[in-house]
Amino acid sequence: MSSKLLRGTFILTLGTYISRVLGMIYLIPFGAMVGATGGALFQYGYNQYTIFLSIATMGFPAAVSKFVSKYNSIGDYETTRKMLRAGMSVMLVTGIIAFSLLYMSAPFFAEAALGATENNGVTIEHVVYVIRMVSLALLVVPILSLVRGFFQGHQMMEPTAVSQVIEQIARIIFLLTATYLTLKVFNSGLVIAIGYATFAALIGAFAGLFILYFYWKKRKDQLLSMQPNLVPSANITYKEMFKELFSYAAPYVFVGLAIPLYQYIDTNTFNKAMIGAGYRNISQDLLAIVTLYVPKLVMIPVSLATAFGLTLIPAITENFTSKNFDGLKRQIDQAMLIILFIVLPASFGMSFLSGPAYTFFYGSESLHPQLGEDILFWYAPVALLYSLFTVNAAILQGINKQKFAVVSLMLGIILKLSLNIPLIKLFQGSGSILATALGYSVSLLYGFIMIKRHAGYSYRMLFKRFLLMGILTFIMGAVVLSVQWLLSFFISYEGSRLCSAVIILMTAVIGGSVYLYLAYRLKLLGKIFGQRLNRFFKKKAN
Repeated sequence: MSSKLLRGTFILTLGTYISRVLGMIYLIPFGAMVGATGGALFQYGYNQYTIFLSIATMGFPAAVSKFVSKYNSIGDYETTRKMLRAGMSVMLVTGIIAFSLLYMSAPFFAEAALGATENNGVTIEHVVYVIRMVSLALLVVPILSLVRGFFQGHQMMEPTAVSQVIEQIARIIFLLTATYLTLKVFNSGLVIAIGYATFAALIGAFAGLFILYFYWKKRKDQLLSMQPNLVPSANITYKEMFKELFSYAAPYVFVGLAIPLYQYIDTNTFNKAMIGAGYRNISQDLLAIVTLYVPKLVMIPVSLATAFGLTLIPAITENFTSKNFDGLKRQIDQAMLIILFIVLPASFGMSFLSGPAYTFFYGSESLHPQLGEDILFWYAPVALLYSLFTVNAAILQGINKQKFAVVSLMLGIILKLSLNIPLIKLFQGSGSILATALGYSVSLLYGFIMIKRHAGYSYRMLFKRFLLMGILTFIMGAVVLSVQWLLSFFISYEGSRLCSAVIILMTAVIGGSVYLYLAYRLKLLGKIFGQRLNRFFKKKAN
């Protein structure tokens, strides 16, 4: 991989990760202001928006990046200019259509999500208002996404990374300011505050567009698309162009929809199941914990690990295309092992520290600390399934078997749909988590079988090292629980963010150090990350 591509991948990964961390941190003050009821109302609108946004963009950003890269590489810049003009028009039209459909069908989605005409003070009219406020962002975000893909196709990752961070910052500033003013200054009520909180998606999108426009003005003379053609133009028709774009885009649409679809199923079935089982009084608050507050914490290790793993996918594609199956096996090994090495201890460590972690981020009584602690305990290990599914699907795309990635997702979604309501009725919030875990497990099993069949990959070595990591994680867990138990004689995390932070810091440092030291002594670090890292640890030890 070239140094330019590595630098671009690093910048894009860093921007995405900063954006996600910011998207988690803002929930601390936001949750304190709006509580669990406000969080549920926020999700009623945002989950609908996420699905419609995925449909509106149709995977075009990633497809455009691949399309531009392909035609620029042969010097046909006129075709990339033609694609940009056509793509902007399509994104404008799909954005308008998605906005119109979501705006007009808001009453239908509101009733489906609420599960009743009224739930603990929240009515269908309230949910309709929130959905319609967030739907406005669909007019802008598809165009924003397309332009990002265009820059990425020119291997200019900085505009995308910076615009993502600025978009998130602008959204959060508007969201928190509007929520505070609405609730504390103007006393306009929770529903109006959540409406403005979801409207912040549009404000963030405009901020992101402004940054991209700035980069366009700054680099327009350097952009490859501004150069004269080095070869005769392909002169492909719009029909041929969009056929090619859709062939690139389809897998990204389905795989990118994985987490939103699982959350969307919860949004539209959770209240019905809880009310049907006689838990109306806690259904809405528990929904907010299951679909908003806890998943934001769980995504921390997922984001970091997948960022490491997915950088290896271009090499997987190259090795498969050139029929270098030894190199392909090494790259798949490394992608899978990096994910397991990082996420396995991180997810189970978060599970062991579910009490201090939830209290630190969401210490308010309005966010039900005990319920949140229980949900985080069961939800955290699902992070491993999320991460493996993402890399699993990317490997299938890398070996040109995109259709199997789509099939694996659909199998998991069907299982989630089938089991969600019965399991929620039996186990409440934990039932939703179990249905999600089973759905992803089926998707992973199918994906693993397809990778073995079509890439000739053997899981023997991976399984052995997974067992070793499992043993190290078990030892780390015992250390974490022991340290937490000893600290409990001196400080209690309950009701105190400062005490929670101290417990998290001390247990994480001690537990993480034990895990890394054992991995180093057993030469696992060198086998996964290369001998250079092993030598670094050896030097530090001396």
